[in-house]
Amino acid sequence: MKSIYKMSLVALAVVGLTACNQEQKTTKPAEVKLETQAQKQAYSVGASIGKYMSGHIKEQEELGLPVDRSLIIQGFSNGLNDDLKLTEEEMQTVLQGLDEQLNEKRQAQATALAEKAKAESAAFLEANKAKEGVVTTESGLQYEVITEGTGDKPSAEDTVEVHYVGTLTDGTEFDSSVARGQSAKFPLNRVIPGWTEGVQLMSVGSKYRFVIPSELAYGSRDTGSIPANSTLIFEVELLSIEKAAPAAEEAAAAK
Repeated sequence: MKSIYKMSLVALAVVGLTACNQEQKTTKPAEVKLETQAQKQAYSVGASIGKYMSGHIKEQEELGLPVDRSLIIQGFSNGLNDDLKLTEEEMQTVLQGLDEQLNEKRQAQATALAEKAKAESAAFLEANKAKEGVVTTESGLQYEVITEGTGDKPSAEDTVEVHYVGTLTDGTEFDSSVARGQSAKFPLNRVIPGWTEGVQLMSVGSKYRFVIPSELAYGSRDTGSIPANSTLIFEVELLSIEKAAPAAEEAAAAK
């Protein structure tokens, strides 16, 4: 777990200037003038730090650890005037303790999400395999044919070009070459096992829907957009195949 509270007191406090409680705004703030380069530089320093830290403050609140923003502003002001109410050593101890609390909260949240994903995935796979047209392979991979092509089928060593859309079982889209407007090209044996197995079933021109159990995807890893133990759904269209060079040709080329 990374530490987010190892910036200076000033860096920590600047977020308070960008997220001040509404009840503290009793007077209209002075207009910000950004006419000179020096003004723009000063503003950019504060705004960039504030924007960076605001996300971490929000996370702290979402994890159930309250943030007194008025004290953040007070600490910022005291720091600028070298009038600290705690010693540097005391603040370091406090911030280290906060780091530990946040890490514990994150771990608990990640564990709960992983358990939830595991239960939901099992239920989804059980229901999906009973649907008409769905085939379940020996590994547990589930697939159905949307469009059947007539071209060649790739081997695991080939490079394939595809369009795809990836979603979680609740419909959340986490990746899409279609949305990017650019097809993806990669060696088939260098992706998750569910892809390596599934795409080999396809002929060029085909479009399949794959339901990939977590053990054929990212397993217990949490990738950020994909929670641990997640079953993944991909709609894949196989556009082309680039055949791997025979081993003898590769060896000759390497000489």
